[in-house]
Amino acid sequence: MSDSEPPRLLFASLLDALKAAGEETRLRLLAVLGEAELTVSDLTEILGQSQPRISRHLKLLAEAGLVERHREASWIFYRRTADGPLAEVAGRLFDLLDPRDGVLARDRERLEAVRATRAAAAQAYFAAHAREWDEIRRLHVPEAAVEAAVRASFADAPIQSLLDLGTGTGRMLELFAGGIDRGMGLDLSPEMLAVARTHLEKAGIRNCLLRQSDIYAVPAPRDSFDAVIVHQVLHYLDDGGRALTEAARVLKPGGRLLVVDFAPHDLEFLREAHAHRRLGFARETVEAWLIQAGLVPERFQTLAPEHAGEQGLTVSLWLARDPRAGAAGQAPVSEGAADREVA
Repeated sequence: MSDSEPPRLLFASLLDALKAAGEETRLRLLAVLGEAELTVSDLTEILGQSQPRISRHLKLLAEAGLVERHREASWIFYRRTADGPLAEVAGRLFDLLDPRDGVLARDRERLEAVRATRAAAAQAYFAAHAREWDEIRRLHVPEAAVEAAVRASFADAPIQSLLDLGTGTGRMLELFAGGIDRGMGLDLSPEMLAVARTHLEKAGIRNCLLRQSDIYAVPAPRDSFDAVIVHQVLHYLDDGGRALTEAARVLKPGGRLLVVDFAPHDLEFLREAHAHRRLGFARETVEAWLIQAGLVPERFQTLAPEHAGEQGLTVSLWLARDPRAGAAGQAPVSEGAADREVA
């Protein structure tokens, strides 16, 4: 088999997958799980069937490799398998279904109702915290300027796989979703993941996953992503260096890591009212962590507040690269690359 040929399935594996899909409820489940990540409770409401029945069908689909599951706190989310030959089987079956079919149309209507309920809950949480977030935003340059700088940091090469650590509202994934093959956002807070999930679904983004995870233990093997973003996260952590070492572990050869955080400041109220453990970081501190993680600092940039003063926050961006040659065979990064700075 040549490298260009798709992976093949054993006869027994394909037969098991077709048997699993060849039942009314399970085919409906495959169709709706191709649209969104959902819990058993969600699916019970959408399909109008009992929880034990839905759970039994999901178990059969999971055993056949057509759906996958992940846990967020006490909730378990299901989705149609995204990678591998069984994903192609599930995707092909989904593509063959007529979206105008009455059964599927009713399921989609109930799915939209579930999404609306989710969105209302996420919006309530977001609104409850909007005041404190707005209070911090007013202290630094507009978000549009920060996002432009983030985009510019990766402008030299396309991104295929992106990891957003501490994804929050999922904005970084939303920012890059149109130009990447796949993305993953991690956050420890189920409430923030609910907000992010609502935002991504509203934007119609299908190539990005959200997972609950500790930033110190990324649920991905070594060399998994060619870009990692740590956006406004380090100041909440006890051990920023450890977090960057874990981020570096999952970078592919030649991959890039971008850290966005505040420069040192003395706004003590952020520690008291907003749980900031660190009041910003010096350039040298983060660069030392990056070097310790085996990366080469490549670019440093600061964005000063538009109205400079005692209450302003400067946003800093550190870009580093894995020094190993990437898949395209680029030369290892030289140590001299760390000297570049943009004000």
